[in-house]
Parts: sequence; structure tokens; C-alpha cells
Amino acid sequence: MRRVLAVLVTGAAVLSGCTSGSGQAGDSLQVAESLVAATPAAPPANATPAGTVTPLARKATAMVLDPETRTLAVAVTQPDELLLFNEEDLAAAPRPVPLPGTVEQLSLAAPGGPLLAPVPSADQLVRIALPDAAVETVRVPGRPVGAVAVGDRTVVATPGDQTITVLRGSREDRRIGRFEGAAVLFPLGARTAVLDRLHTSVTPVDLDTGEPGAGLRAGDGASNAVVDRFGRAFVVDTRGGELLAFSGDPLLMRLRYPLPGAPWGIAYDGTRDLLWVTLTERNELVGYDVSGAEPVERHRFPTVHQPNSVAVDPGSGRVMVASADGGGVQVVQP
Repeated sequence: MRRVLAVLVTGAAVLSGCTSGSGQAGDSLQVAESLVAATPAAPPANATPAGTVTPLARKATAMVLDPETRTLAVAVTQPDELLLFNEEDLAAAPRPVPLPGTVEQLSLAAPGGPLLAPVPSADQLVRIALPDAAVETVRVPGRPVGAVAVGDRTVVATPGDQTITVLRGSREDRRIGRFEGAAVLFPLGARTAVLDRLHTSVTPVDLDTGEPGAGLRAGDGASNAVVDRFGRAFVVDTRGGELLAFSGDPLLMRLRYPLPGAPWGIAYDGTRDLLWVTLTERNELVGYDVSGAEPVERHRFPTVHQPNSVAVDPGSGRVMVASADGGGVQVVQP
């Protein structure tokens, strides 16, 4: 019988660390002198991918689906472009949007767009309107890697300056730090949370005061996160092989659940309360029902090789997985 390890944490005494507005947000959470961010695994594929696969002989570095315009946006390299697909017909030629460099993350400012595409090598945040693909670029020094819209502000992870940058429109409002490995940003309670991949931590930040709150360790190699309709943030620990869940106000770790296989990509279907995670060490996609106190596995599929990116359509339930080594875009209908 498989042993399930789901731990509910009711206090911040476990795996917690404090920050201050003047200190390094991850100092008290650091566990090694040399910090190295977790990365996806890349073993050979050993099974035929489930569903259908649309060929795409280019490396996909990020992907997001806009359910309102039915647009699947895939960032690729060689050359660096954003490919805008019609979700209903992935075999049709996509609309290419040139990018000034490689994009590591894509996000939606809101349903219907615009897309937010930080380009670290160019120190730019690229906003792409949907469906017309009009492009606006904003200079954001600090090698921006991730972005999230919060009301009328856009918050950008800028680890090159060990900060996060708050924009109002195209104007820089403030910088908050320090965060050596700021990578993924997401709303959590009344604040915005920073996932620091180097310190493998989650720290809430008050955008109005610019003050970081108390941070928590997030396993041994936290990499990506998504927020569900209940306001819980699910974080994948790639190095530790776990799924973690956090709530805000105050920040608490609510769940630690074993998830072996170097989890990396994560997406949430709010219609079905299904959390989809790619396991890069196994070339698998797993779907968990997260409507209750602990995850319940509902689906597991073999994927394209190097399944680093995943997106889900909450209308149809279709799940899309993009290969990071030119294996194409896979579509699975659970």
C-alpha cells in the first residue's frame, strides 16, 4: 500500500525564517554557502506520448493559454519568438511575434491579455496584446525573468539586481529587495509572494509599503508555483520531489506531499480543481484533485520528452505540454 505523506502545518515554527526591509530576504533561510537553483531533469523518453502531438522542431521555453481568446502562446528559441496558436487548430500555422531574447516565463495580465514576457538578456518586459499581437516594450533593468499583474501594477522579478520591480504602466514605481533568486511571483492573500529559486523560499511582500514579510523555506529546490481558486499557492519542489501548499495572511505552509520525478511545470484547472504537474525525470504528466485537504491522483500520462511547460483549458479540460528539446506540443484530453 502506497504511503501518503501529507502534513498540515498550523504554525510558522516549522521551516520559517524572518526577513526585514533592510536585510536579505533569504539570509535566515539559507542552508548552503553556495546557492544553486534547481533545474528540470532530462532523461531519454521511454514511452509514446498520450493524446496527440503537433510537431514543433524548436525548443519551447515557456507556454501559457488564454481561454478568452483561445490563444496558446509558446515561446521558442532559434530564433527567439512567441508563437501564437489557435488552441482549436494547433496544426494551423501560428502567428510569430519576434522577441529581443529568450523568454523563461510567460503569464497573462488578465483573461484576454496582454501577455507578459520578461526578456532577461534584453532587460525588457514585453507586453503582447491579444488577439492582435500589438507589442509594447518596457525597459526593466535587472534581468527580468517573471511577472505578475496586481491591480494597476505589474510586478517583475529582477534577480540581476536582487530585487523585484514594481511598475505602474511603463514607469518604475519602486524596487523591493533583496531577493537573490527572485523568479516566480504570485498573489497570496493581500500581498504578493516571491518564490526565490536560489534560497528555495517563499516571501510575501506588501507592495504599498515595500516591506517583505516573514519568509518560509520551500523544500530543497522550489521552482514554480500556481494559485488555486481558494487562494492557496501550490509550489513544486523539483530537487526534493514534493508538492507544497501555502496560504497567506499570515504565510503558512499547509501541505507537503511526495511528488517524485523532478516536478517542474505546473498548471491549475479551476473548473475541475485539477492540478497538473509535469515530472521531467519520468517524462510524465500527473493530475491531482486538490479540492480536499490533500491531493488525490486522478490522471497520469506519458509525455513528450523534456516536458518543461504545461497549460490547461478550464473550459474543455484539455491539457497542453510543450517539449523543451523540439519534441512538439502535446494535447491530452483527460
